[in-house]
Amino acid sequence: MSTEQLAAELDTLRLVDHHVHGALASTVDRAAFEELITESDRPIPPFMTQLDSQVGFAIRRHCAPLLGLPAFAAPAGYFARRAELGETEVNRILLGASGVGAYLLDTGYRGDAILDVPGMAAASGSSTHEIVRLESVLEAVAARRPGAGELVAAFRDELATATANAVGTKSIIAYRHGFAFDPERPGPAEVTKAAETWLAQIDRGGPVRVSSPVLLRFLLWEGVDRGLPLQLHVGYGDPDVDLDRCDPLLLTRWLKLVESSGTPIMLLHCYPFHRNAGYLAQVFPHVYFDVGLGINYTGARSDAVIAESLELAPFAKTLFSSDAWGPAELHLLGARLWRRGMAKVLGAWVDEGEWSSADAIRVATMIGRENAIRVYGLTS
Repeated sequence: MSTEQLAAELDTLRLVDHHVHGALASTVDRAAFEELITESDRPIPPFMTQLDSQVGFAIRRHCAPLLGLPAFAAPAGYFARRAELGETEVNRILLGASGVGAYLLDTGYRGDAILDVPGMAAASGSSTHEIVRLESVLEAVAARRPGAGELVAAFRDELATATANAVGTKSIIAYRHGFAFDPERPGPAEVTKAAETWLAQIDRGGPVRVSSPVLLRFLLWEGVDRGLPLQLHVGYGDPDVDLDRCDPLLLTRWLKLVESSGTPIMLLHCYPFHRNAGYLAQVFPHVYFDVGLGINYTGARSDAVIAESLELAPFAKTLFSSDAWGPAELHLLGARLWRRGMAKVLGAWVDEGEWSSADAIRVATMIGRENAIRVYGLTS
């Protein structure tokens, strides 16, 4: 089977994007768009454009033709065409062309700017399920000003309600604190003391943003207790990250402690620590991983990242995600570059006689779709 034949097979695969955010709810101008295709939150220097990057070139190569432009259309023409079509039509075209059959949507970040679960389902025509961000639930409870002694019970009630129809939870402890935390479950007195400090800061006008390592650990363990797959941001992907504190190997002691729970731990993105994550997925039966937005942002080099993700972990422990937030270009590229990279990598192994074509298709189907269906218990 040639790479072209394998690519044709993969084009028909209805992917499950197991970690993603909504597409933009309204049209943005070029300046705002460029800020949304980088993980930096700093102003873009005046001497450059974010389109001069791997992700920028991938947008011009793969998205422009879908919007009725030639491949590698000039940026000015591309943004003029986007504005002409409007965000609703851009979403319809690009989401529809992605070949994603189901989205697992994290709604915990800037939900007012992006499509929610029903909106994403309507725009894409695909089934859409919710992933609940643990920190967002606690912050919503804290905004109601409970007493420190009431916070835990109120959070558990709120989490039960929020996850009643959800398929998973997520923690962002990676960029609120990092993974060098005490892996033990915090005791009730420890949690109450941390809650008192945090709520007092809020009363004095501080942000309703949980960053206490004690409360973040509390949330992790509550997520484990909930029993749904628990997603953890790992590595690259947010300007708040101190990347040296986001190596998933730092989670090893905690992973050992929660193993007996049976709760699946889903390591997201993982770049540039994807090989470390692959090791953890091999060693621990409850650990899974993906390379997520690392695929988008490495563009033409994404096949190398995909190949590295296939080195160590069992193929039943690897999943597909885009982690796209905002521009539908990122949702499209996550799927298209994953298909392209898998076809290139697996096709080479088939051509070299190291894999059979049947196994290449079977493994791609596992990673792109079947593993997520199994782990999250999806029926649609």
